[in-house]
Amino acid sequence: MSEKEDLAKQKAEAAARAKAVALARKQAKAEAAEKPEVDMDIAKQKAAAAAKAKAASLARKQAKEEAAEKPEGEMDIAKQKAAAAAKAKAAALAKKQAKEEEAAEKPEGEMDIAKQKAAAAAKAKAAALAKKQAKEAAEKPEGEMDIAKQKAAAAALARKQAKEEAGEKPEGEMDAAKQKAAAAAKAKAAALARKQAKEEAGEKPEGEMDAVKQKAAAAAKAKAAAAAKAKAAAAAKNRTAAQESEEADTPSEISPNQSKLDQIVSAIESHVGQGALLENYINRLSKDVPTLVANPDTYFSIAKFLRYDEQLDFSYLSELHGTDFESHMEIYVHLHSFKMNQSVALKVKLDRDTPVIPSLVPLWSGANWPECEAYDLLGINFYEHPDLKRILLGEDWKGYPLRKDYEPYDVEV
Repeated sequence: MSEKEDLAKQKAEAAARAKAVALARKQAKAEAAEKPEVDMDIAKQKAAAAAKAKAASLARKQAKEEAAEKPEGEMDIAKQKAAAAAKAKAAALAKKQAKEEEAAEKPEGEMDIAKQKAAAAAKAKAAALAKKQAKEAAEKPEGEMDIAKQKAAAAALARKQAKEEAGEKPEGEMDAAKQKAAAAAKAKAAALARKQAKEEAGEKPEGEMDAVKQKAAAAAKAKAAAAAKAKAAAAAKNRTAAQESEEADTPSEISPNQSKLDQIVSAIESHVGQGALLENYINRLSKDVPTLVANPDTYFSIAKFLRYDEQLDFSYLSELHGTDFESHMEIYVHLHSFKMNQSVALKVKLDRDTPVIPSLVPLWSGANWPECEAYDLLGINFYEHPDLKRILLGEDWKGYPLRKDYEPYDVEV
């Protein structure tokens, strides 16, 4: 038998069942019209029960006949689903028609009782049907399990539709509704709290607002100071590691500039004094430049000797800058002698609390702006400078930004 013929047969069977149910109801009505009013309810209930029993018996008989006629594996899943859907739809339509007819015939007082009875009967019937189907499914072999599952699904769908028609929501929908209501209540409470906080902030007098701002500013400063300390500690640690690495990697070979460094040191000690230099070395990390570390008291005298000595003649100042090492300040000056074709670095360490040193502008005019920059950003004071001033920041700026412990005066900047 083809698929279209099976579908047509199923439709015809559903129409026959619906027609039988309608005929049973019509007969029940005719019998009820002949009986007195007192026996109407009992007669209708009996007629309805008889019609339902007859329809159910007819459906079971037809199902048995169909199962007996066809082999086990003949019906596919698509046909079974279509049959189950048609049965569920026919049952729902029959229930709806029965309710409409009862509503039209009964007065308002009897409607609630009839609905309650119908709902109770539907629930009891659905429960009994579910139990029966569960037992049948347990007894059936594996090949018939799919049909049982589909029938159970159809019965569950019919029960859900019955509950919706009776005005009852299933438990899943009730939970979702409760969750939505709870979420809406929380959102409303949060919005109300924000609104109240804004109103309280708007009602505070100016004195309280200033106090709040001051607290915020103090907290920001404390946070910035802690960050600066942590950064300084990390930098010191990195410098120590770099120095250790430099000492470990220092080659044992003599630098080609060592002889020139010895010549410069000898000349300085002869003309300025034996204690004029605190230290001297070859800076391997800066192209082996000879480096001189001067005493703060002899810094200017050494620089003057390097500038005007006929043999040395360091006439060009290429670089001058300051550095904050936390424990002290340091000035670094890079000089070059065209006569010797040699560069030299001059350093001096200063007290961090009172960093004061003579200006080199009288010796090299190129030191003018670099010294102003060191004064502007580090607070190093170069006395006898012709025009020492801030060149990057305003004169009313608070603090020196290149110091490791610098804290902004205005936290919003």
